[in-house]
Amino acid sequence: MRDDTRMQIGQVAARTELSIATVRHYDEVGLVTPSARSAGGFRLYTEADIERLLVIRRMKPLDFTLAEMKKLLDSLAILAADTSSDRQRKTAAAHLEQCRAKATDSAARLRTHLAYAEELSELLSVRASEAVRRV
Repeated sequence: MRDDTRMQIGQVAARTELSIATVRHYDEVGLVTPSARSAGGFRLYTEADIERLLVIRRMKPLDFTLAEMKKLLDSLAILAADTSSDRQRKTAAAHLEQCRAKATDSAARLRTHLAYAEELSELLSVRASEAVRRV
């Protein structure tokens, strides 16, 4: 798919595995503004917009706030821009490192929660099997 290809919100929702309502919400709160609008006023998104949505989708289960998401997206944009100053790039890189550390901590917490859920599932499976044998 070419970089200048524009997609409507339904296509974007399918590609990102986000609901249309969620994509609209991220537009309303200023996280991902569509790159264009059709003559009929429909939101049109590019590959770059989809990449922003995918970053948000990855951040959401790690308990990043909307403000943290915005700041990270802004930092990524600064690092991608040829016009950013050295100071802007240094500040953005430092922020990315902070977000990386938070993501690592959140992922570790989620792994622990997953292990607990798997333990409970196994316990319930064993108890259900025992109960069926007694009947």
